[in-house]
Amino acid sequence: MHPPEIRARARQVHRAGGSVADAARAVGLPYRTVWHWCNDRPEARQQGTELRCFRCRDGLDGPADPAAYAYLLGLYLGDGHLVTTARVPVLRIYCAAAWPGLVDACDLAMRAVLATTVQRVRIQGCVGVQSYGRHWPCLFPQHGPGRKHERRIGLADWQREIAQRRPGDFLRGLFHSDGCRVDNRVTVRGRPYVYPRYHFSNESTHIMGLCQWALDLLGVAWTMNRRNCLSVARRTAVATLDGHVGPKH
Repeated sequence: MHPPEIRARARQVHRAGGSVADAARAVGLPYRTVWHWCNDRPEARQQGTELRCFRCRDGLDGPADPAAYAYLLGLYLGDGHLVTTARVPVLRIYCAAAWPGLVDACDLAMRAVLATTVQRVRIQGCVGVQSYGRHWPCLFPQHGPGRKHERRIGLADWQREIAQRRPGDFLRGLFHSDGCRVDNRVTVRGRPYVYPRYHFSNESTHIMGLCQWALDLLGVAWTMNRRNCLSVARRTAVATLDGHVGPKH
């Protein structure tokens, strides 16, 4: 499958008045391949409106709602799964049923990024928020066979740029999927103290590295209290995350 920017470039040449042959020469691909993009499957428009897939739009101008995409990316890396073997790809993100606000936030993010319809499938203890769409693979190129922690996970350059501009929203997705905000209780010299802290747990060293990277962008101090668990405990660091993440609800 050719990258979406190649398809977009070919369609752009064709809409500007060039022939299919001109478009094929512009992207260095066979005439028949480009003919299908320009005629059989004109993906740049759907029912009279521009496709919502920002990776396939002419100009590749980025998501209409960068905050929603950064948040959804964090959710996907934590508890998401993209099925591409079906006739129409489906993005599924599993949210704990105990947090209805999280389910609503995931639903809204999917709609803001691409989805026109979103389904909620109840499973014991959680809700699978899912949406069918041919362009989900364009937006989440991390999909692939096997579990995320058993293969390399990295961000494409354009994803890294979005997350770098919206690190708080990216972290909110990560912590809302594989993290939590808890009250830590300790006793010092016989007196009990309670203070909040954040934890983020993930078996993938690559996803953990992305969480650390985003925390560094916000200047949030963190420590690794276990091989697969990150902790944010300093008062100022917790206060910063409260402004971007906050507890689940």
